[in-house]
Formats: sequence, structure tokens, C-alpha cells
Amino acid sequence: MTIFSSLNAGVAGLSANATRLASISDNIANSSTFGYKRVETDFHSMVIPSAGGTYTAGGVRATTQRLIDERGALVPTSNATDLAVRGRGMLPVAAHSQIRAGNDPAKMMLTTTGSFRPDAAGYLKSESGLVLLGWPANPDGSIPSYPRDTADGLEPVQVNINQLSGQPTTRMSLGVNLPATETDALTGGGIQELPVEYFDNLGRSETIQVTFQPILAASGSSNAWKMVLNDSASTVNPIGEYDLTFNDARIGGGTLASADVVTGGPVSGGAYDQASGTVIVTVASGPIEIDIGRIGSRDGLTQLSGSFAPVSVSRDGSPVGNLTSVEVDANGYVHALFDTGLSRTIYKVPLVDLPNPNGMVSLDHQTYMPSPESGSYFLWDAGDGPTGDIIGYAREESATDVAGELTDMIQTQRAYSSNAKVIQTVDEMLQETANLKR
Repeated sequence: MTIFSSLNAGVAGLSANATRLASISDNIANSSTFGYKRVETDFHSMVIPSAGGTYTAGGVRATTQRLIDERGALVPTSNATDLAVRGRGMLPVAAHSQIRAGNDPAKMMLTTTGSFRPDAAGYLKSESGLVLLGWPANPDGSIPSYPRDTADGLEPVQVNINQLSGQPTTRMSLGVNLPATETDALTGGGIQELPVEYFDNLGRSETIQVTFQPILAASGSSNAWKMVLNDSASTVNPIGEYDLTFNDARIGGGTLASADVVTGGPVSGGAYDQASGTVIVTVASGPIEIDIGRIGSRDGLTQLSGSFAPVSVSRDGSPVGNLTSVEVDANGYVHALFDTGLSRTIYKVPLVDLPNPNGMVSLDHQTYMPSPESGSYFLWDAGDGPTGDIIGYAREESATDVAGELTDMIQTQRAYSSNAKVIQTVDEMLQETANLKR
């Protein structure tokens, strides 16, 4: 009898709406869960072929899908390693329990946000036990070439809290004005000295003593100087000698006209490079490039007026410092920051993208794993290709719209009651049928 198909359809309606209510309950319960992706329930009608001119109710079937590609709003936080993805792409993470068990490599999972902080071993770990993954950098901060279609190159991001670091000096810049009056044959002759600090390979402070000695002519002003460089850490000095001449013409007066290396001493130093305006000298810890300015330029050594003025003397490098914090920039580079102002790149975190994010397998703690339905993944540089960028000091809120879920709950309740009424009506009709014979 078709009346029994009505009963079955009503039961199917109860089951489908119960499934929808379960997904709504899950969404509302996680309305404050960072990174939560809401579940959507769809209904599909079931059609049973009719026979003999009668209609048979097929009922309804419910299917659920987690909308992983939906993104919640980003909210600011006070932790530098609170991370969220702005745009497409997901952060690679691994379970801390697998890393602790020594699983190499740890199984990669994906998430869109996380609050990561160093644990006792220095791993950037969230409270839910997820460890951030990234590509380790070379000692100079560069990132080697890693395969992009596999997670084999990824390692847990580990920070040594007690790490000390220094950076040796490799470049200096001398912006110094030499007094033109000191090259006068009658009144000149005063030697000018300039000590410049640098840091060796072990972070120790050393000094290059730069001496400017005027070269006097028989009469008038020569506009010529000898620059001598001595290294406090070297046993053989000087490490460089140069004859400098300056322009005294109406146009370009006071600018560098020539710089020639003086040979024949213990150490001569490198030749002057006119294109870059630099010379290279070798201190005890290695070569240092010194910028003295290009020919005709006023951005290095000049000879004007009657005063000695080191107006702009700078150098790179830093002494040994203590690690103070870790930050992740928009392109995924993990920087270790030291109290000396030094910043060192230690990892790079890629963003993982898939053709169908909604086809991934959902796991606990707002994490997901690629599956055949999601398609093959690719590891992109953050901000490159189809992916967005990584935002520090931020978390992604839940994608749940509470007002919309409550509206869906009202509709589900009414639909459930209506299906229950169908079952009640069928029961009454069957009772009437049974009452035909008394």
C-alpha cells in the first residue's frame, strides 16, 4: 500500500531533519572556536518508480559537507606567533605526539590559524598540540630549494630560547669631510684619525684605525691625502694604504677625484672600484668592503672647508646577543630577533593549496588532511601564486553565523514537527482501516 510509503517517507524526514539539527548544534557550539569551519546539510529527494498508476513516496536523504574554503574574520591578538592565513592556502602542522615519538617525517596536517608558542624543547606549538612546520634556512638565512609537491622537506619549527648570535662585519661606509686647509704647504700638515668599530666572526669588538695624512706640495694646496688603515686584531699592519686626491674645480669642488692603492707595504689592500666607490681590505677575521664614495660624488669622502667631520660612518654586523622573540612575516619567513637588534631568518613556512579544499578529511582541532577528493596539494610561497599571505598577531574566528544557524533551527524544528504529523496521520488512517471490521 502507498500509505506505508508515506510512513517511510515521514520516518526518513525525521532522520534527515535530525541530521540537520546535529550539524546546526555543532556549528552553534563552535561559534567561538578559532578557525572552525561550519557544516552544511543538504536534502536530496529519493524517487521510487511508480507502478500501476499509484505513487510511492521515496522520502528524503540528508548529506553533510564541511565548508573548509569558507573563512572567518581575522581578529588581532598580542602574540607575535598567533598566525592566520589571509586568503587562499593553509598552514602545515603536525601533531606534537608524533614528533615526540620520533616519527620522521611527521604526518602533515593543515589548518588556517593557530596560536603557537615555544614549548620546553623550543617547538612552536599550539595549546591543542599542533606544531608548526617549515623549511629550515641555511646559516646565512637563505632558503634552499625544496620539492613543492611533497612534505618531505618540512621540519618542525624549533627555536632555541637560549640561543646566542652575532653577525660579523662585512661592509663599512665612510662619510667623512677632510679639512681642505690641511693640504696647504704653509699652514697644513695636521693628521686626522678616525677609529671605526667592527665585529669579528665571534662577535668580538675590534677597531679599524683610519688615518688621513695630508700630502703637502712645495707651494699652495695639494688637495691630496694618504689614507692608512690599521686593524687592532691584525699582527701585520697596515692592512691598506691609498693615495687620495680631491677636485678643486668650480664644478664638483671637494669631491673625490682619484683613489690609488699604495703598493710595497706589508699589506696593500684591494684596488679602488670606481663603479661602486669601494675598496676591500682584509682584517684578521676576513675581508671587509669599505665604501668611500664614487668619483665626483658627495656621498663618501669629501674635502671642504677647514673642519674634520665624520658626518656619516656606518657598518653592518652586531655583537653577540640573546634571543628575545620570534616573528613570522607575511611571506612566511620565521625571524629570530635578538636584543642587539639582529634579525636572523631560521625557517620559511609555506602555504599549502589544493584544488578542492572541501574534499579534505576533517580531524580534531580544526585540522584537515588531503584526500583523493581534495586533489594533489602544492606548497606555495606565501603571497605567491593563488595563495594569500600569513598574518601574525592575528587569529581567524569561527565561520559560524549564529543568527543564520538559529533561523535554520526554526525551519528544522517546523520540518521535523511536520514529518512527525505525517507519521501520526498515517497511524490514524491505519487505525481507521482496522476499524472497518468490528
